[in-house]
Order: sequence, then structure tokens, then C-alpha cells
Amino acid sequence: MPWVDSHCHLYMAETPPSDLLGRAAAADVAWMMCPGVDLESSLQARRIAFAHPDRVLWSAGLHPHDAAAWPQQERRLETLAAEAAAIGECGLDYYRDLSPRQAQRTAFRTQLSWAAAMGKPIIVHCRDAFADVFADLEAAALGERAILHCWTGGPKWTTRFADLGVTFSFAGPLTYPTGDTVRRAAAVAPRERTMVETDTPYLTPPPHRDRPNEPANVAKVGEALAEVWGLPAAEVAALTTRTADRVLRGRT
Repeated sequence: MPWVDSHCHLYMAETPPSDLLGRAAAADVAWMMCPGVDLESSLQARRIAFAHPDRVLWSAGLHPHDAAAWPQQERRLETLAAEAAAIGECGLDYYRDLSPRQAQRTAFRTQLSWAAAMGKPIIVHCRDAFADVFADLEAAALGERAILHCWTGGPKWTTRFADLGVTFSFAGPLTYPTGDTVRRAAAVAPRERTMVETDTPYLTPPPHRDRPNEPANVAKVGEALAEVWGLPAAEVAALTTRTADRVLRGRT
């Protein structure tokens, strides 16, 4: 059973997307989601997906780091979001606080409203902002269409968010020696609502932490998840791929 990389910023990689896709295919990665983080990167993701329509989906959105630019980008991003497979990457980041928190909340809530109105999945970034992201997702009531990407919350927050019906996506931190909290979260995540990702070019799994990440490495995250769940890697590939097909492609 092939893997799916539910989150990779192909346009940020130094390696050409066609080369990354070739190596991903050799590693049994069937397809991937390439999310935008602002207007320009959403357009870049769109171009890559149009060049590889059978292998790449794309999304349009504004990352919380750039939320201060929301008034200038909102209208064009909304137009792109209507065309894209998903909305985001968006959310709240109170760790770096690169944009005012109120601007982050405004941009996030509006993009949640787009997801509800358009019936599309939304890719959510959450760092040190669990309570506010929870409140906004609870109000939006999007269920599994809300994807908590690169999930790093502990088991308590995982259980709380799981009660909202959201989908979790785990990345490289699941494989790290310091990733015990993430592994304990994965242990309680609902298996029918969990995906794996690389977050290319970031968060490379061992033993190549010094190299840029790429979609071919998503199996390493899946294998770490298989170890946490006590299942064969092939079964985890099947579970996570079915979830990706359903949540991101709308296929049952």
C-alpha cells in the first residue's frame, strides 16, 4: 500500500519538484498535498499541482506568521481558495508571534468560515496556541475537514481535539529521540482520522537530520507511527492513505 504525504511545501525545496516527485514515487508515495502559506506561495503550489495533476494537490491560505498582511491578501486568497483542493496553511502561532495575535485570530476565523462555506478541508497550524485554536475549531464545527498539521500537542490536548472530530497529521517530530510527547499523543489519536506528512523541507527524520526533508521520507514517519500503534507499517500506510483520500480528496 503506498503512502500519502499530507503536507509538503514543494516550492520551498532547492530540488526541483519533478525530481522530488520521482524520488517519492520510488519510495511508494502515491500523491501529496502542497499547501500555500501566503498569496505568492499559494500560486506556486497551484503551478506545481497543475504540472502534476495526478500526484499533487494544492491549497491556498495565509500562515499566522504573515497574518499582518491579511487585509492586502484576503480577497485574492479567497478567490484562489475557491479553486484549490483545501484552505490553508492557516492557524495560530503564539511561539514566534510574528504577527499580532488579533490579526492571527481574524485571518484564521475568516479562513475557517471559507472552509465551512465551500465545504473544503482546512490545514491548521497550531503552536503554543492550543486553547484558542480549540475554541475557534469548536465554533467552526468542521469535524474531520479540520486537519491539525504537524501535530505536537500532548495526549490530553489530543483527546480534547479528537472529541471535535478533527483529523491529525504527524510529521518528523514523531521520529525524534525528544518526541515522547508526540508519540504519546499519537497513541491516543483516532486511527481512522490520522495522516502522516513531511512538512518538506523541514523536520527531516533521522538519520538525515542535516538534510532538507522531502516527500520520499514520509514512510519514516509512518513507520514510527506503526511502532507507536503496534501495527505493521503496511497497515498504517493503508489507514493513513484512506484517511487522506477521504479528507483531502473527498473519496470514500
